[in-house]
Amino acid sequence: MRKITLGKTRITVNKNGFGALPIQRISAEDAVYLLHKAYSRGVDFYDTARFYTDSEEKLGLAFSDRRDKIYIASKTGAETADAFWKDLETTLRNLKTDYLDLYQFHNIPFCPKPGDKSGLYEAMEKAKEQGKIRHIGITNHRLAVAGEAVESGLYDTLQFPFSYLSSRQELDLVKKCQAADMGFIAMKALAGGLITNSAAAYAYMMQFENVLPIWGIQREKELDEFLSYQEKEPVLEGGLSDVIRRDQDELQGEFCRGCGYCMPCPAGIEIQTCARMSLLIRRAPSAAQLTEESQAMMKKVEGCLHCGKCREKCPYGLDTPALLERNYEDYKEILAGKIISDFVKKIQK
Repeated sequence: MRKITLGKTRITVNKNGFGALPIQRISAEDAVYLLHKAYSRGVDFYDTARFYTDSEEKLGLAFSDRRDKIYIASKTGAETADAFWKDLETTLRNLKTDYLDLYQFHNIPFCPKPGDKSGLYEAMEKAKEQGKIRHIGITNHRLAVAGEAVESGLYDTLQFPFSYLSSRQELDLVKKCQAADMGFIAMKALAGGLITNSAAAYAYMMQFENVLPIWGIQREKELDEFLSYQEKEPVLEGGLSDVIRRDQDELQGEFCRGCGYCMPCPAGIEIQTCARMSLLIRRAPSAAQLTEESQAMMKKVEGCLHCGKCREKCPYGLDTPALLERNYEDYKEILAGKIISDFVKKIQK
């Protein structure tokens, strides 16, 4: 079982981290089952957030009787000190614990620092003095904010999207964290579902001794895949290297990561799905992507107001309206092809 130490925290854990965002979509009973199974197989780092509806509560149900055997990280999106304390107390209550191993600022649009008048970093320091948190981290989707956090020397960890589709700038960020003795937690290691070969993703991550991937787990089958790699670790050679090269050729560049920070849309468009539908439907085809409900969802793109709000909020600087338009046109072509194919099959019977 591969281990990793999160920089200056000296927290040493299984390199398989558990991303607990998806367990908000399943029942408490199913979530506790998954969490207990992960724990029984050596997974000891669990990442959640106040923003993930009941994810914290489900972790509390699963681990209140073995709190000292695991590490829990949570997050606050607060932008004021008062909101920070409210979030922290709610999180501790949900998790049935009196401390967090790591508390992270959750994708806020600036890097909190002492004396910046927000009072946020001072609140973190006070919470640490009180023993309510043990280490201070930050998560983000913006390279500029992430880079500032690394350079500040104020943070123990950075959580940032990282996969084999990442850019050179994102790879440089990983190296800067290592040089600064700062733990790097990789979210979206499957690029929001665009990477469909988990073995290739896992093998890629094993190259980086300072990176802890947190795999978003919702189903037992997904958990079993990553647990199996602990026993027989995939290696970057032959077929898996070819998979990565093909994916990089097809996907690297301007694509929607599905983070959802562009939402809500004033026109009711589900941007994080519609702006990458053509990639999803070609890489992981599903009948659900062509149902009447999905067609209605995509048709809403026609009502785009071109207000530019999604473009302004995109942490990757993408031209979101243009992505929506391209994906909608591609979707209509795919749909038309399916209709023709179904018609031909019908008349041939």
